[in-house]
Amino acid sequence: MPTIADLQQAFAAGTDQPSALVERQLELARDLQGEGARVFLSLNEQLARDAAATADQRYRSGSSAAPRPLEGITVSIKDLFDVAGEVTTAGSRVLASRAPAAADAPVVARLRAAGAVLFGRTNMVEFAFSGVGINPHYGTPRNGWQRHQAGGRVPGGSSSGAGVSVADGMCVAALGTDTGGSVRIPAAFNGLAGFKPTAFRVPVNGAVPLSFLHDSVGPLAHSVDCCARLDAVLAGERYAPLAPKPLPSVRLLKPTGVLWSSLDSDVDAACVEAIGKLRATGAVVEERSCEAIDEFFSAMAAVPAGSLVGRLAETFDWHAANVGVDGDGYDPRVWHRIQLGHDVTRADTSRAIAWLRLWKHRMHDALAGYDAIVTPTVACVPPLIQALVDDDALFFARNQLILRNTMWVNMMDGCALSLPCHRRGAAPVGLQLVGRHAADHSLLALGMSVEAALQQ
Repeated sequence: MPTIADLQQAFAAGTDQPSALVERQLELARDLQGEGARVFLSLNEQLARDAAATADQRYRSGSSAAPRPLEGITVSIKDLFDVAGEVTTAGSRVLASRAPAAADAPVVARLRAAGAVLFGRTNMVEFAFSGVGINPHYGTPRNGWQRHQAGGRVPGGSSSGAGVSVADGMCVAALGTDTGGSVRIPAAFNGLAGFKPTAFRVPVNGAVPLSFLHDSVGPLAHSVDCCARLDAVLAGERYAPLAPKPLPSVRLLKPTGVLWSSLDSDVDAACVEAIGKLRATGAVVEERSCEAIDEFFSAMAAVPAGSLVGRLAETFDWHAANVGVDGDGYDPRVWHRIQLGHDVTRADTSRAIAWLRLWKHRMHDALAGYDAIVTPTVACVPPLIQALVDDDALFFARNQLILRNTMWVNMMDGCALSLPCHRRGAAPVGLQLVGRHAADHSLLALGMSVEAALQQ
């Protein structure tokens, strides 16, 4: 698929037009043999055409109305964000009777002001509460890999429709959220680049929360450069082309222990090959234990998990205050997880916040001297949808494994990037680069170099 830079070059040269792109992508989204009906909860067809026509005019007019940063680029919007005049349901039935949003969420307004063509609302895990991607209310978009075998495989969540919308070419990029990996997981499962920024850089107001402590907003796209362009707009920054970081000057930490354990053979093989490519370019990849990461997973194994109870409490409290139903109409698996916060005390929450604050400092120190930590994004390849629908125990076990390598990054409020590292036609596998808090631009520059090395 063409990148944002490729498309905008074609638009400027007159060899393609935003309106023509929109028509091609609407045709894909409406194709009854495709995934559009499961990917999009609504399509803004006329609004997309109107925005594309405006972009056409700006490209034709030259300097009198210069193209904006995302002029004519189609972007799908996860059904977590307010779009003026539309109902935000967060992939649920229980919010379907809400009034339409009075205004765009800030990130949606920034995309619109940057010239992006808002293409439609994408399906998601109900209330973003799973990394798998299954939605019993609106259907589950099928992964492109082995799509027609045994009912298809999961797309990854919670930004499930976002990932498939880009992977299937129904839009150029997607707006997602990442509370425990919900941008990076669907990126990895769909062969895309996905960027989780340091949370404070991008506003989360105007979005239904999962966790105010850990929610972040990021893009899914076909390249690191695309993610960097989108990230700049979402963060309210002026985009400046990144200079790729020379890999011979790079030091990466490959932590022994949990994050590289219990991998599917396809994941292990692809990531080992990727590490070999990076070393061949001169990058230093140091394998050693990381005490802070080991400490996190030890805390996670405790009962209750001290690092999580704060999030569980705030999730439960939001639903108690804003929905007011006792689980009626929820996905039972989502409601089960929300209910885990019912008995969390104020003292539990205070201890969790204190623990995390101190642990974040330890993680910051652990990254000293390294450009990034490198891990598989997800430990397994996309599981079959039907097997997880049929078996609660298998669903929760797979969900835990799928989230394992990503969720700790949100706890430390770092930044992270997932890049495809599998061979063409093979099971989709992502390689994750994790940077310290607020090192977003440096990580994206590194990601451009790693991306180029992986494509050789």
